[in-house]
Amino acid sequence: MSKTVRTRMAPSPTGFLHIGGLRTALFDYLYARKTGGKFVLRIEDTDRQRLVEGALENIVQSLHDFGIEADEGFYWKNKIDQRGEHGPYMQSERLDIYAKHAQELIDKRAAYYCFCTSERLAELRKSQEAQKVPPKYDKHCLNLPKDEIDQKIQNNEPHVVRLNVPTGQQIVFEDVVHGKIEISSNDVDDQVLLKSDGFPTYHLAVVVDDHLMEITHVIRGDEWIPSTPKHILLYQAFRWELPVFVHLPLLLSKSRKKLSKRDGDVSVKDFLAQGYLPEALLNFVAFLGWNPKTEQEVFSLKELVENFDLEKINKSGAVFDLDKLDWINGLYIRKMDTELLLEKLVPYMDHDMKVFPKEFFIKIVSHEKKRLKKLSEIGERVGYFFKQPEYEGELLVWKKADKNDAKEKISKLIEVINSVDEKILADAKQSETFFKNFINENKLDTGAVLWPLRVALSGRQASPGPFELMEVFATLKNGRDEIISRLNFALKLLS
Repeated sequence: MSKTVRTRMAPSPTGFLHIGGLRTALFDYLYARKTGGKFVLRIEDTDRQRLVEGALENIVQSLHDFGIEADEGFYWKNKIDQRGEHGPYMQSERLDIYAKHAQELIDKRAAYYCFCTSERLAELRKSQEAQKVPPKYDKHCLNLPKDEIDQKIQNNEPHVVRLNVPTGQQIVFEDVVHGKIEISSNDVDDQVLLKSDGFPTYHLAVVVDDHLMEITHVIRGDEWIPSTPKHILLYQAFRWELPVFVHLPLLLSKSRKKLSKRDGDVSVKDFLAQGYLPEALLNFVAFLGWNPKTEQEVFSLKELVENFDLEKINKSGAVFDLDKLDWINGLYIRKMDTELLLEKLVPYMDHDMKVFPKEFFIKIVSHEKKRLKKLSEIGERVGYFFKQPEYEGELLVWKKADKNDAKEKISKLIEVINSVDEKILADAKQSETFFKNFINENKLDTGAVLWPLRVALSGRQASPGPFELMEVFATLKNGRDEIISRLNFALKLLS
């Protein structure tokens, strides 16, 4: 009978959740859901010097906001909580477990006490660098007599526990993404497993925790491949069954260099603050190294679960393309219900909804949503709706005309708009039909009429069309007056 699949994410609260962490959590979650397994979220807080206040809450709540809920470990329910039978799920609460397993390794001579001072280690590294050999610990403390070790411990001399890496062995493992990987043990350092303060390093803790929490699949970034042989040696020393290893491709910039903050390596919280929708960001992240082998590009979380397959993860680096993210986000914005989108846009609009009618905002959003790439763009796009825009009079002149022609057309527009039924102004399709008929009947140049109308209403070269703009203003109690006022302002600029 096959084992139940158990995946895990084990972030360190040394910073807020980043895109790489979100991708790891997503792939862990998708595979667990696809196979009917369990997804575990535990926290690796052994790096006590680099802990960031609020990082734990950010990680757990962010995953909750994306719909990635852990079956075991940490989860969000109005606050952080833990659940499951394999806890505690915080490494700092498991120190006695690591100490017990470190002692077991020492007893098996798979690990040993090391009393070397930082000064000796610095000298060793300096010497190795001078000889141009890779820096490694030289096993100086491996064969200390037992009575000497006991005496040093009794005297409370600072010490660590190191992995005893055998020499001359080939460490071989299969990776789902990269296939067979083989590394010589001669290239593996005698890694510190237990620090002098009693806290484990990542290498001991991750192996012990993964085994005790019955993790079947270890899904993590490519950067952990060099550490995997150390973990395999530990599994072998404990005589534990190896999990399945899945190393995800590196995240790269468009220039195929390691992702930097400038290229998009910032916290997920920052992306959301910029106005990216969680569902769009998640959809984008799913494609960072995974290819569903279909033409479909927009997936719900449910569809991602249905289509996810570890065999479809790419070996090569995943390019983080902000333009692609903008495109996907724009798709999601256009698909969203206008009233729901308005709720999400309000924080970015900086305009009091009590001053203007809700229908005014809804009309603005209905016309702008097709142009938005992210929510934060709305403020700079719609300011002219709320007050008379400032612009140069030359902008009103159509490319085939002059100032006098623009004045003449605006004067005619004022006359027509003053007499037309407001119901026509309130419907973009009706007003388009009406004004185009007016243009044809009077044998006018379309651009020479509609260009100054649009500029007068928006003060911009690029904006929604004049019929859409009039439709928006028509939702105001004094909508016609606002349109006429803006046309009069344009006339003054041309005078």
